[in-house]
Amino acid sequence: MTSTDRIVRSRLNRMARVVSQKHTDSDTSDLDESSNESVKSKLPPGQHETKKWPVLDLGIRPTISTETWSLTLKGHCKYPQTLSWNAFKQLKHIQQTSDFHCVTTWSRFDLHWEGVPFKELVALACPDPKAQFVLCHGYDGYSTNLSLEHATNSDVLLVHQVDNQPLSYEHGGPVRMITPQLYAWKGTKWISAIEFLTEESLGFWELRGYSNTADPWTDDRYSDPHSDPQ
Repeated sequence: MTSTDRIVRSRLNRMARVVSQKHTDSDTSDLDESSNESVKSKLPPGQHETKKWPVLDLGIRPTISTETWSLTLKGHCKYPQTLSWNAFKQLKHIQQTSDFHCVTTWSRFDLHWEGVPFKELVALACPDPKAQFVLCHGYDGYSTNLSLEHATNSDVLLVHQVDNQPLSYEHGGPVRMITPQLYAWKGTKWISAIEFLTEESLGFWELRGYSNTADPWTDDRYSDPHSDPQ
């Protein structure tokens, strides 16, 4: 069994416990239990606030420089293309503050991001009218899928800065995707490609039993908590 296989098995087993027993993930021992009602009102069901930013991945952390990074737009679109770092930096950038909800039960509030709205990349590629899904790929071999409708929410960004600092490589730098209204696994670290699809294709964790819709506010973590993850 490879190190990635062990990480996958461990996280799937942990997720099964989260769903069936609502246990707190062992990677988040720094969680802050808060009695502040305003904080509690911001937390989705089963989540806890953390002041730190735990690192979770597949055990593969590619070191990609801005000189070698690129983003490919492909699939069912009118203008497939590959953007260099310099071309990416020429696109419309915005700053935005949003929360980050990890499926392993922790949330971090009020992260300040800078990046390119996903919908800007959609406009650049001009997907076919029948292309209603995207599959996002990372340099580590990771993938995750979203509907085009969710991907073009105004707070879905491809970010390169967080809290006024360049995004670190362990958190997916130089560029990662964020999906504040969904669990964070729907945002690809070290993003390398966006593929436009006419039929939905499941991503890495979705194929392994994670929910396809991933809505934190309905505790929508795992597609079948009684299945035996393979």
